[in-house]
Amino acid sequence: MQPIYLPQPTEEQWKSVADSFQRKWQFPHCIGAIDGKHVVIKKPGKSGSSYINYKHTFSIVLMAVVDSDYKFITIDVGSQGRFSDGNVFSTGVLAKKLLDHTLHLPAPTEMRPSHYLRI
Repeated sequence: MQPIYLPQPTEEQWKSVADSFQRKWQFPHCIGAIDGKHVVIKKPGKSGSSYINYKHTFSIVLMAVVDSDYKFITIDVGSQGRFSDGNVFSTGVLAKKLLDHTLHLPAPTEMRPSHYLRI
């Protein structure tokens, strides 16, 4: 179902997300906000302590990237609760696609002076 409801964004969609972050939040060149959430579950059978998180509950991790309107762009769900957000990200599909350049990200561009925050 993932390809139907959360297909991988195209280069044009990433650019649209970045434009929206700039307009709405004055955050230039941002293609998404990422965070992880521990989803509490019942202890899986014969799992030992693999799903116990830092709060001492059983969980799986939902790692998500959202656009400037908090809508999901991509998710990675199912990692064992014992893993931190950093670990889930670095071993997940998103990091792999970043490293092998298959996310269809736009080419880097120079920031224009209008992108800089004025204080």
